[in-house]
Amino acid sequence: MAVEENVRMNGVNRLRRIDSQNSLDKICLGSETLAMHAQQLEPVHLSRIDPAHNMRRFYCLTVQPTLFGGASLIRNWGRIGTRGQTMMETFDCQDEAAQALVRLERTKIRRGYRETGCGVV
Repeated sequence: MAVEENVRMNGVNRLRRIDSQNSLDKICLGSETLAMHAQQLEPVHLSRIDPAHNMRRFYCLTVQPTLFGGASLIRNWGRIGTRGQTMMETFDCQDEAAQALVRLERTKIRRGYRETGCGVV
């Protein structure tokens, strides 16, 4: 028995010959990704180096959107050259996360951290 290309798949209104061309992921991915990138804040990269105390630390802060419309503040810190530790705080809106990022950045600068280049620690 020959199988026709126009037979419905699993009772869903999709045809085999066009199923791979019609993916919801392809349609949604472009528009959602652009909107999400426009909302993101620039990451903050700080470092503190004091050879007298054998201190070589980094601190990174990033705000990223969540799947449910909120925002997460992601902190990464540790000794330069290691993976360090990561902590994530979730907020209801991006403004709250941005305020927390600014507050933490000010605190770290007061403690001797200095801003480094784009991702270079």
